Amino acid sequence: MLTVIFQFFRWVFEKFAAGVLIVGLGLAACGLWLFLKDNVDFDQWRQEVVRTIDGERTRTKAALDDVHKRMDRIAAEITAEQEKGKQVDKILATLKDLESTWDKYTGQAEQQKTNAERITNLTAMRVTITAKVAALQQVFTRTTGERDGLELALGKVEAKLAEVKEQESKVMHYVERTWNYEVGRAPIRLPLRIWAMIALGLYFVGPTIGKLWMYYFVAPWIAGGRPVRLGTGPGVLPTVSESKVATSVTLRPGERLWVKEKFLQASDEGLKRKSRYVLDWTIPFTCFATGLVELIEMSHRGESGEAQLTLSNQGDPHSEIAVITLPEGASLVLRPSFLAGVVTTQGQRLKIRRRWQLFRWQAWVTLQFRFFEFVGPCQLVVAGSRGVRVEQLLQRDDGSFAARRTNQDATMGFTPGLDYRPTRAETFWSYYRGMNPLFDDLFAGQGIFLCQQVSMAGDAKKARKFWAGVWGGFMKIFGM
Repeated sequence: MLTVIFQFFRWVFEKFAAGVLIVGLGLAACGLWLFLKDNVDFDQWRQEVVRTIDGERTRTKAALDDVHKRMDRIAAEITAEQEKGKQVDKILATLKDLESTWDKYTGQAEQQKTNAERITNLTAMRVTITAKVAALQQVFTRTTGERDGLELALGKVEAKLAEVKEQESKVMHYVERTWNYEVGRAPIRLPLRIWAMIALGLYFVGPTIGKLWMYYFVAPWIAGGRPVRLGTGPGVLPTVSESKVATSVTLRPGERLWVKEKFLQASDEGLKRKSRYVLDWTIPFTCFATGLVELIEMSHRGESGEAQLTLSNQGDPHSEIAVITLPEGASLVLRPSFLAGVVTTQGQRLKIRRRWQLFRWQAWVTLQFRFFEFVGPCQLVVAGSRGVRVEQLLQRDDGSFAARRTNQDATMGFTPGLDYRPTRAETFWSYYRGMNPLFDDLFAGQGIFLCQQVSMAGDAKKARKFWAGVWGGFMKIFGM
């Protein structure tokens, strides 16, 4: 339990350190680009910025002073109008006191008419004064908002000016500028710090989301497609010897062996020996990519007897060798990268069929568009990590056909009569941790398929390595 917790925290620390390093390098590159783009003297630039901000502050202060003057003038006008309104109210009150029932029937009619006209005029004047005061108060409110905005802008300008005046470090200047530099196009134009946070989020969460999507949505859909079947039936099955660290190959009169030099350990005296530059000139690039070049050709000189050769991988102690015998009418689909040697009859050409599968989803997902089918009669010497395992599929008693899955990294070859398709890995956790590829190989029908005992050198596993991904995937595309 403690080991699992330690591994988890170490993984988090490594991811965090790598993310910080990536973001730091990105920000440093952007800062360097800004520095080279400016191409000006820092002190001169700072003085120009100070002058610009100082001019902006002066203009803001002037606008603020003008607003204060307007506010004082509007406040004085409001006070004057309010005083005028008070005078009108006093006069109206006096006139209304004179307008009594006794005066209306005993007073002078001319005076009463004059008072009534004055009351009407003063009432209209009071309405006008009230409307003017309300309009002036609205203007005063808007001017107050303008004053508040200018004061806020002035505060920002003064803070910016103080910051520029105090900033004497060129490095800190470009760090701050890089941090606030906006990248993108409208309407998506964000500061670089936001993009850095988005990049970190994608770095930490993106692979997990991608693997969840591939495992639970893409893989089941791909696995449900039509399988690849390169042959019409089981036909004649090849025979496979037991794999060993060192194995013997027998050459009879008229037979020859093409073998990679590192696999030739010992041979009988009297065998004719020469170089074979390419295994098959019809596939020169494949031979070059899989190491099937500069082979040693060993042939039997006599007309009778047998010669023995001992083959072993001199560079890998974990590699074991098996000999596959393909009689007349038999064939085997094999990745040439596992091929160590071939035994054929002199004068007989090694027959290799190339099977392309360009229009299948399985091929595009597993990145294997081409298969190589080796046709007998011949013997194939193959090398696998910790040994070569033979899996035989037979028809059951009820008439159904057996099906078996294997790790994609371990698959070496299969008979063309089998149905071959990718199937989703059994557990998400093994796929997520990189212990198993997304797809296993599923074989069904009658025939055999070959696997390495330990999937240490499969192309699919190499494809998951960062730097070997392109090369491993390219080799797998062409069935190598």
